Amino acid sequence: MRTLVLGGARSGKSAHAEGLVGADEAVTYVATARRVAGDREWDERIAAHVARRPDSWRTAEAPDTTTLCRVLGEVPAGASVLVDDLATWLTGVLDDAGAWERDPGALDVVAARCTELVDAVTGCAGRVVVVSAEVGLGVVPATRSGRLFRDELGALNARLAEVCDEVVLLVAGLPLRLR
Repeated sequence: MRTLVLGGARSGKSAHAEGLVGADEAVTYVATARRVAGDREWDERIAAHVARRPDSWRTAEAPDTTTLCRVLGEVPAGASVLVDDLATWLTGVLDDAGAWERDPGALDVVAARCTELVDAVTGCAGRVVVVSAEVGLGVVPATRSGRLFRDELGALNARLAEVCDEVVLLVAGLPLRLR
């Protein structure tokens, strides 16, 4: 079973996704955020997510494609994995590829990393819950980098929705089942 949980900022998407897997289960929680030296507010956000997780869950930090795909590939049948979230993961992919200026070669690298991720989600033997930001409901970003991020994440979300059994959109804390 593969589930994609989408939502805007502070929509409740992470908490909802956490509720889809059992608190008593052996869950692998995959954190995709990169720590930013000296960013106390970011550290506090990460700490709030950590504090919410049951002690029985194992955390794997996977801010890069290789680690994320490896973790997904190691999940045995009957186990669960929760990936939170793809917006932070994609930001790192765009950074690593140097794609913010829309260089065609860099965008090819981003596309390849997204394909690797979709393939890893599709091939995962266990229960997969993936959290991502829904970015298609707002205004067109004023900056080139904002538009690039919106376009790339929107395309990745659509590709994942194609391979997921369930797709849920969180709005104001309320889940809307899309599939």
